[in-house]
Amino acid sequence: MGKFFILFVLLNFLTGNPIVSVIIILVLFYALERRFIGLTPSIVKPLRRLRQIGKLKKRIDSSPNDVSSKLELARLLMERKKYRQARELLEPLEAVMTDSAEYADDLGVCLMETGNPVEGVAAVRRALELNPRVKYGEPHLRLAAYYARRDAAKALDELESFQRMQSSSCEAYLRLASIYKQMGRGKEAKAAVKEGLNVYRLLPRYKKKTERASAIRLWVKSAFG
Repeated sequence: MGKFFILFVLLNFLTGNPIVSVIIILVLFYALERRFIGLTPSIVKPLRRLRQIGKLKKRIDSSPNDVSSKLELARLLMERKKYRQARELLEPLEAVMTDSAEYADDLGVCLMETGNPVEGVAAVRRALELNPRVKYGEPHLRLAAYYARRDAAKALDELESFQRMQSSSCEAYLRLASIYKQMGRGKEAKAAVKEGLNVYRLLPRYKKKTERASAIRLWVKSAFG
């Protein structure tokens, strides 16, 4: 607090306006938090995504058979939770993407999120058949979350399949812990949190930067339950 007060006094002296000084301090703290931690949402990323979506739509309008642009656009729409629009792009590509595990999983997500869970689960399973390690095991967590309140045995099978893959994603272990907790398996949830923190400690420095926000959330879960 002492450093904050000194900074405020200095900025207030320079600007002559306490409100402007507070705004500058908040912007500085936001920039530092985004640079070194990453818990707060990015302001720039959604704008970049919207700009890229616009470019891809124009590209597809001028070249309707551009499959790679359609796949990229669908994934950007999924990031914005526009699953129905993404599904409309993906479904017509099924005949030419029969060997793509990532495509099958993307389609499965869209189907599950637009009221077709049975077809969606089948597509996700097809993705795992094509490549058991697709998206670093994320489809197993997706299926586990689906089965968590429907079929505990199947949910546990998917969770065990994910754990056998030894994922290096702290976010994945956050989701793993959350699913275990949803199923009322507190002991396994705590173990998942601990495992995720251990994974973070073993990551190389460049990788720790991208996983830091998830690691902090794991630490909070470990400390406060």
